[in-house]
Amino acid sequence: MGLFTNRVERSEIRPGDHVYTYRAVFAYSHHGIFVGGSKVVHFRPERNMNSSEASTDPYDSMSCPTFPDCGFRQPNSGVILSCLDCFLRNGSVYCFEYGVTPSVFLAKVRGGTCTTAASDPPETTIHRAMYLLQNGFGNYDVFQNNCEDFALYCKTGLLIMDKLGVGRSGQASSIIGAPLAAILSSPLKLLMPSPVGVATVTAGMYCMSRYATDIGVRTDVIKVAVEDLHVNLGWVGEPEEEIAEDSEPSNRALAIAR
Repeated sequence: MGLFTNRVERSEIRPGDHVYTYRAVFAYSHHGIFVGGSKVVHFRPERNMNSSEASTDPYDSMSCPTFPDCGFRQPNSGVILSCLDCFLRNGSVYCFEYGVTPSVFLAKVRGGTCTTAASDPPETTIHRAMYLLQNGFGNYDVFQNNCEDFALYCKTGLLIMDKLGVGRSGQASSIIGAPLAAILSSPLKLLMPSPVGVATVTAGMYCMSRYATDIGVRTDVIKVAVEDLHVNLGWVGEPEEEIAEDSEPSNRALAIAR
């Protein structure tokens, strides 16, 4: 993967990889966990999949002609299993990077492509994704609990303790960080008559704000077992069955992934 793009070929992705693709002419990216068998587990706003509500997404009303279990999800849950084709929607596949150095992180101007945090083993990642497919991931929130947050949790097991701040999503941090950097750098226009100087300072503030919210450097994150998320996210009810964090995915989960 290069410095400016994390695009990969389909043949290069492996089970447990955090993959994403761009939507609406690169306006935003959608993230998920590749679990093997040409399947991706990802997190979407539940309202987009409610058949009783009108949806502007043409893929919500289409059935997959290749995989009968494509689109599987539990009732009242935004975590969904899709085949890779339906997940990408004719777009390219990109692979999220973990354990990057601070210099590489800052060089990636666009958020939602990498983190300095280390990833857990692929089998642990898949276990979390399949467990959440059965038990949900709470309520979708574009800034605090979105598709990138879901994939980041599956890869790292890290949860933000400060529920009032920005979640794990680098994409959300970019959305907030850009206007914030512009506001903070405005007074410098009086001291720096050069537009290039102001732009440089603004870009620096933007990059540092992204870095400060990265889960790899934040101090308000804790490691939470997937079986304990119902306590931290306020889920209603207990999970149907306990699965050890380091165990292999259940037979039922493996059957769905295949």
